[in-house]
Amino acid sequence: MSDTPYTPPKVWTWEKGNGGAFASINRPIAGPTHDKELPVGKHPLQLYSLATPNGVKVTIMLEELLAAGHTGAEYDAWLIKINEGDQFGSGFVEVNPNSKIPALMDRSGPKPIRVFESGAILVYLAEKFGAFLPTEAAARAETLSWLFWQMGSAPFLGGGFGHFYAYAPEKIKYAIDRYAMETKRQLDVLDRRLAEVEYIAGSEYTIADMAIWPWYGGMAKGWNYNAGEFLSVHEYTNVIRWADQILARPAVVRGRMVNRVSGDLSGQLHERHDASDFDTKTQDKLAK
Repeated sequence: MSDTPYTPPKVWTWEKGNGGAFASINRPIAGPTHDKELPVGKHPLQLYSLATPNGVKVTIMLEELLAAGHTGAEYDAWLIKINEGDQFGSGFVEVNPNSKIPALMDRSGPKPIRVFESGAILVYLAEKFGAFLPTEAAARAETLSWLFWQMGSAPFLGGGFGHFYAYAPEKIKYAIDRYAMETKRQLDVLDRRLAEVEYIAGSEYTIADMAIWPWYGGMAKGWNYNAGEFLSVHEYTNVIRWADQILARPAVVRGRMVNRVSGDLSGQLHERHDASDFDTKTQDKLAK
């Protein structure tokens, strides 16, 4: 860390290259950078994504819907390489003007419907298929409250702790301490809740679990940012119990594989266009 204190200028200006590991794709403006149409597959639902925690939420939901017998949830999952700027292509920006994954196009009706923001996609699919979102008022409110807790909390975990701990060009003690404290507080919120209930919203497995698990379950398993020891995640025994319980679901295992480009090759299914792809098109099989 520099010994020279930073004094903000009167007017901030963008310096290209600033942004650590994501400097090549970070910019202070929106809109497309190039023309590129999105591919369209054979299924009603077209997902454009990457297996980040936000992307995994949606692929888990789709695989859970299929496992529950909702055949209309068949989908094509197209890989969006965010490090190469795919999210700034004109076709992607038409689906999500915020240029973030995941983005969904529902082509099952007379007019295509776009849905962006992972929480909105979960609610849309839950309401479309009548699954994983309770209809009773109190249970629905509890589920949505935890879903939006995750949507509001994750930026502190990902953009805050994750960025400064793992991706920033220099380690800044104040920033890491600030976001580590908040991340541990959030894990404690979940641990206390899960001491009382089996699943996040109560006795039922819901979209709240699907939203929270890739972020905080991933932390409990030590996957996210390789920060498990640093954050002493072993202390959150109820979160670990819940994380293992969710991971034991076959649909979760499949959902975590879709659009994944890192880790064990047997767990990487770069694109998913048919249920059989899990058996025939993971990267370990394609490499043979």
